[in-house]
Amino acid sequence: MTGRTARRRILRIAVPAPVGAVSSGGPGSAGDPVGRVSSGPGSAVLSHRADLLATEEPLAIRVNGRPLAVTMRTPGDDIDLAAGFLATEGLVRAASDITEIRICQESHDHHPVTSQNGTAQHDPMANAEDSDHGNVADVTLAAGIEIDDDRLRRNFLTTSACGVCGKASIDAIRVRASYDVAADHANVSPGVLAELPGKLRDAQRVFARTGGLHAAGAFTIDGTLLALREDVGRHNAVDKVVGWALREGRLPLAGCILLVSGRASFELVQKALVAGLPMLAAVSAPSSLAAELADEAGLTLVGFLRGGSMNVYTGASRISAS
Repeated sequence: MTGRTARRRILRIAVPAPVGAVSSGGPGSAGDPVGRVSSGPGSAVLSHRADLLATEEPLAIRVNGRPLAVTMRTPGDDIDLAAGFLATEGLVRAASDITEIRICQESHDHHPVTSQNGTAQHDPMANAEDSDHGNVADVTLAAGIEIDDDRLRRNFLTTSACGVCGKASIDAIRVRASYDVAADHANVSPGVLAELPGKLRDAQRVFARTGGLHAAGAFTIDGTLLALREDVGRHNAVDKVVGWALREGRLPLAGCILLVSGRASFELVQKALVAGLPMLAAVSAPSSLAAELADEAGLTLVGFLRGGSMNVYTGASRISAS
């Protein structure tokens, strides 16, 4: 295991193409030890090989010594994840609300994040290249910043598939956004939007090796990539981007576009709003509740952004025809 990926030996089975079809080659076709197993009219090709999997591990988030949540995530950018989680839950609004974030082991012994040369980072929320120091993010809030336990009641577990399913009530799902995205008059061309998925894929290092991670990227309206984060959970990838923006003092992300590699759920729309993003684009479909919230808040929501085409569900005025 190398932090974000884990190696596992697998059996790959390839079913032969019908007679006359052109073979695409691929793994197991040359150089691999292969066998054949009866598969109806043809013979399936078997090959044993090593494969890389995206790592999924729990990250416990503690605030002022108290457990707040456990999320299943891909290790890496864990400080961004913890900071973004607090921001998108409406618990903090600026980097100054957080005194320190440390990544430590499950024990109560705290191990500060260190730089690659082993010296302590000056930034208390500095992020190491690979957060392999532990599975606990220990957050210390600034004086006067308190968590409203009655407003945020969790069962302390969010999965890699769902970030709101630990909420105790429907009212707890909604987080009040501090920014008025409806007043953001950013404008983008369809051509720029059409290029974003390719730029996102090109920047995905772990996905290229595993094919098993979601990505979220913040772009300027001219298509410049500001930040990209990967994770097995879509909501975690977005939280990591928001956490980056919080730590860099870039909230709100006015005049920017958030692109996600999967579908656009209610939760992702809400996270975009909390970060002050006026546009959210997804390569897959949005949900009905996501579209309703986007329309209500004045956010531009784009779905099925792939292959040079897209569907604009809300806020079409921000997309220029030229």
